[in-house]
Amino acid sequence: MDGAGLPPLREELALLPGPPLPDGQPSWTLHDPVRHLFFQIDWPSFEILRRWPLGDAEAIAAGVADETTLDIHAEDIAALLEFLRKNQLLLVAPGQSGQLAAALAERRGSRARRLLHNYLFFRIPLVRPDRWLGRWAGRLDFLYGRAFLRLTVAAGVLGLIGVYRSWESFSATLVDLLSWEGMLAYGVTLVAVKVLHELGHGFTAKRYGCRVPTMGVAFMVLWPVAYTDTNEVWKLTRRDQRLKVAAAGIATELTVAVWATLAWAWLPEGMPRMVAFLLATTTWVSTLAINASPFMRFDGYFLLADWLRMPNLHARAFALARWDLRERLFRLGEPPPEHLPRGRRTGLVLFAWATWIYRLVLFLGIAVLVYHFFIKAVGVFLFLVEIAWFILMPLAGELRAWRERWPSIRASRRARWSAALGLLLLALFVLPWPTRIGASGLLQPREQWPIYAPEQARIAALPHADGALVPAGAVLVEFDSPRILARAARSAVRREQLARETAAAAFDPELRKDWQVLHERQATATAEAGTVAADAALYAPAAPYAGILRDLDPDLRPGDWVAHREVLGRLIRPGPRQVVTYVDEDAIHRIRVGDRALFAADGHGGPTLRLRVAGIDGDASRTLNEPALATLFGGHVPVREKQGAFYPERAIYRVVLETADDAPIPDQHTWRGQVAIAGDWEAPGLRFLRAAASVLAREAGF
Repeated sequence: MDGAGLPPLREELALLPGPPLPDGQPSWTLHDPVRHLFFQIDWPSFEILRRWPLGDAEAIAAGVADETTLDIHAEDIAALLEFLRKNQLLLVAPGQSGQLAAALAERRGSRARRLLHNYLFFRIPLVRPDRWLGRWAGRLDFLYGRAFLRLTVAAGVLGLIGVYRSWESFSATLVDLLSWEGMLAYGVTLVAVKVLHELGHGFTAKRYGCRVPTMGVAFMVLWPVAYTDTNEVWKLTRRDQRLKVAAAGIATELTVAVWATLAWAWLPEGMPRMVAFLLATTTWVSTLAINASPFMRFDGYFLLADWLRMPNLHARAFALARWDLRERLFRLGEPPPEHLPRGRRTGLVLFAWATWIYRLVLFLGIAVLVYHFFIKAVGVFLFLVEIAWFILMPLAGELRAWRERWPSIRASRRARWSAALGLLLLALFVLPWPTRIGASGLLQPREQWPIYAPEQARIAALPHADGALVPAGAVLVEFDSPRILARAARSAVRREQLARETAAAAFDPELRKDWQVLHERQATATAEAGTVAADAALYAPAAPYAGILRDLDPDLRPGDWVAHREVLGRLIRPGPRQVVTYVDEDAIHRIRVGDRALFAADGHGGPTLRLRVAGIDGDASRTLNEPALATLFGGHVPVREKQGAFYPERAIYRVVLETADDAPIPDQHTWRGQVAIAGDWEAPGLRFLRAAASVLAREAGF
């Protein structure tokens, strides 16, 4: 390269010593005070920048070779020049402002792209706390001492012991706060804790002489996140100081949690104890679930990056993971983005994949939240924007990298094997599979007649024992009821009185005038007697057919009162059995009448039967008539109970199966077990598309 024209550096730039790099070589930090940016450079770059005023690449290379043990080439200087130019660290020569403006416009992108980026992430500075932090930093030195650390550890141990001893009260308080008022209290507490978190960063940075220009709120996909500008920690040459600044927020939250836990354990019931509980639970959860996570650019990420001594950890791990993926799929033989020990390289690749999976789940969740938060039209647009920006665009970028390497990929033997494996997986996704529909089922007689207790009834007699063969028409249980007896007595007295009056009317002219009225009263009394007789028949239920009496409570005795509609037993007609089950709406279309099935009873000694589908309800069941199949009692149907009825949580369809063989069934009229139905073959991809289409159809209405 022709180095005679090396452009000068901007005069306000400063070079500061930095911590050693992982390979042991020294590092420096290039500070841009105008934009408040910091760039870490290695030893060769530092030696080149020291001699940059020479203005000639050959002179710089010669000077480095003469004065150090480094071997610098023109390509190294050209690479550094490109880095300086891209990051606007060179002095703008006369006539180049237009080129810089064009480059800036290209980097910023179109107006739509800027609006989109500002929606996805933007910051709002709220305060300039540097002077205030400087006034208070010295007064809080005791918080950084060993004595306070020992006290905090002791408080943590005592607090955990207190929570362990009062765990029932602690968990009950947590359940009591699962309400709108509780969520509001948690929200206010979370804001207060995050303010303390950022103050922890600010005070620690100020303690080490760094300037803290701003604090504020950053919005990541409209989700507020507090931030503190501590970029000046790059000036610190000691690695442990950088780690302390990065860990200060988490340490502050954990300290608050420890002392709040101790306060909750020792305070009496009241508002102070409730505040301590909110602080304790909020800080533990927010620290462990959010701030300590290295998968987003929160404190956990910066701690991990500083501990590994790897700035830009995410970008470097992602580059390694993309290279590793291409090598595994295509074996292109490309050198890795950077040379690292094998163990660290493997760890970074796994870390990159974990980060991608975490972000995929997180961004999908945020997209769904945004969709439901806004009006439907705006929600759909923002949902698609997030899916495109965070998921589809990175995939498209990797596909572009594959396209650029297409000649090498096409010539690779590994690529052919990868393509064959991909086609096989695609075939498994789109080709139908023989699958079975599984559910819990109830093996029961085809015909059974429950015996319900009538209203205000008392057992008068039990003519038959449990398991007895009862002929048709025989009374199963005899009840009596003072109310029915009183009604029958009143009806008999009324009819007898009307009969006497009617007989006397033939001889009494005055009564003869009311002859028609007497006949009407007599007809009414006769109808009332019929009603009483019909009601009385409920107190002597008769067998509608010959069968076996089952499920009779052995503790029932004559004289016992029974509840209305209580099932006292069942009359079972001997004959074939059937299995009743319920199938979800996403699987019911795969079942046809005549399909084969298998029933295996729960527990040991139960029957195993071959079945065939005999009937499928056309409409979803509104209630579950077989409570034994509810999840509350060990079945598979999730239900909610209301006033004694069981309502399914999702659409289910009743399916009746009949036995396909004459295998003997043990003498127990009902068995619960597992049913496996051999339904239609279906491709997994079709099932996915059907579920997606169902969601789209449900959400398509505006």
